Amino acid sequence: MKAMILAAGEGTRLKPLTEICPKALVPVANKPVLDRLITFLISHGVEEIIVNAHHHYQKVVDYLKGDNEFGAPVEVRVEKKILGTGGGIKNTRGFWDQGPFIVINGDILTDIDLRKVYDYHLKRENLLTLVLHDFPVHNKIMVDDDMNILAIERGTNVKGALAFTGIQVMNPEVLELMPENRNHSIIRCYKRLIHEARPIRGYRATGHSWFDIGTIPDYLRSNRHFVPDHKVAVDSECHIDPDATLAEWAVLGKRCTVEKGALVERSVLWSDVIVREGVRVIDSVVASGIIVETDLIGAVAVG
Repeated sequence: MKAMILAAGEGTRLKPLTEICPKALVPVANKPVLDRLITFLISHGVEEIIVNAHHHYQKVVDYLKGDNEFGAPVEVRVEKKILGTGGGIKNTRGFWDQGPFIVINGDILTDIDLRKVYDYHLKRENLLTLVLHDFPVHNKIMVDDDMNILAIERGTNVKGALAFTGIQVMNPEVLELMPENRNHSIIRCYKRLIHEARPIRGYRATGHSWFDIGTIPDYLRSNRHFVPDHKVAVDSECHIDPDATLAEWAVLGKRCTVEKGALVERSVLWSDVIVREGVRVIDSVVASGIIVETDLIGAVAVG
């Protein structure tokens, strides 16, 4: 079984963090999103993975080059010109074999059982399977009682609709419906399959966790979820003064320093951050190498 991680987007909603780092390498509880996705895919039986990259693509290439410790080969397909969600998949056509493959958005984290999804895709003889769930703020995909996808509505929170989780299983035949070497949205492909009454169906996921890290508030929520026991995650070589406080939950990357009387609360510090004496960091994200000398509340600090 093979899979693709869609990671070429510019991460507009996650700025200013994505001005210095591709979204795929943004750390969640001190582990890059890309690491978490690769590990997730492999744990569900995926044997080969391809990742597309455009924004800060060299950082993704450098991160994955050479031997890796994931236990499966991971290839990077660079898009010098961004090709979109459909064009990006089309650009990997030589990577696939004859079997269905998984495509997952590079800005989600979940524990949905991919083996069950894949088996469902095969059993139903689907051409394309979208993994759906009830997530009102994103609900816009209409299905019938047999999970045939009927329409993709405009807007969100559509009554009777479900939301796309960012996970799909696709037969290679679908690639033939996409144009070559140009920007193309996968939504256009979905709508064509619906119009032609082809077997495009939904798989309804329940009882799972799911996080979209596309915005700063969502990024903070995902960090909170992945912190052990929802308390603190402190990486190696950190120094936390005995009179400093880590409140509710906090994430500290490598070599962070929190000085006397300082407070870090519901916040994420990347590596090599220094929080000066008596300074408060609350509901905030601090990128690597920043020295925080004044209170930071509900903010993002980058170099």
